[in-house]
This record gives sequence, C-alpha cells and structure tokens, in this order.
Amino acid sequence: MSLGAGIVAGAAGTTALNVVTYLDMAVRGRPASRLPSEAAGELAGRAGADLGSGQAGESRREGVGALLGYAAGLGAGALYGLLAGDRRLPLPVAALGLSVVAMAAGDVPLVALRLTDPRGWEASSWVADAVPHLAYGLTAAAVYRRLTRP
Repeated sequence: MSLGAGIVAGAAGTTALNVVTYLDMAVRGRPASRLPSEAAGELAGRAGADLGSGQAGESRREGVGALLGYAAGLGAGALYGLLAGDRRLPLPVAALGLSVVAMAAGDVPLVALRLTDPRGWEASSWVADAVPHLAYGLTAAAVYRRLTRP
C-alpha cells in the first residue's frame, strides 16, 4: 500500500505544482520555462533518439519535457512511500522533505545536463521554482497521510 499511496500522493502533488506554476504564469504574465523541452531534446540526443525538427520536433520535445516532470513527481512520491512506509512523520517535516526531493528531481538533471546553473538565478527565479515545489510537498504529504492513516 505504501508504494501505491506514494504514487497517488505524487500525482496529487504534481497537479498542485502545475496549478501553482500556471497561476504564477497567468498572474505575472511570464512564459513557460523552456528548460523541460531543452532537457528532453538533450536526453533524446544522448539516447540516440531523433525527436524530429520543425514544429513537430518542438512539439515532441515539449511533450517529453512535460512527461519528464510527471515522472519526477510520481517518482518522488513513490520514493517517499517506500521510505516512509507506515511511519507517521509530522506533516511539516514530510511536506518539506517531499518539496526538497521533488525540487532536486527536477533541477539536478537540468544542472547535470548544463542547461542551468542555480548559482546565477535571481531571487524571483528561486521563488518561481520553490513555491510550486512547496505546494507539491504539502499536497503530496497530506494525501499520503490521508491514504495511509490507520
């Protein structure tokens, strides 16, 4: 049950992350990040997969980039489910831990691919990245707690 609960919690957290991200885009009028599609293109190239060129290639990179985000969110939830099991961590601890893991799952590959360097980010970029991940962590922790309560 813990793995399944973790995956469901990760899905709920990913939904919360996306809602907060899109709300931020709507309120501030900022564009979507190009990093997920750039990562998809880079990873596909390294794997020897051709995503194509032109509009079709760009659409594939955007789609694969979004799917990578879902994989990170579901994976973070699954990992939490496996590690937490039946233990009842305090909600703030679980939420913060899940937030950090989800943010790392999204950002570490981008750094490893040399697509970004957080050391050069402005404060607004850190906030735009951290706040949705906090929404992920809080939502995932609350859902996991609800699904695994005695």
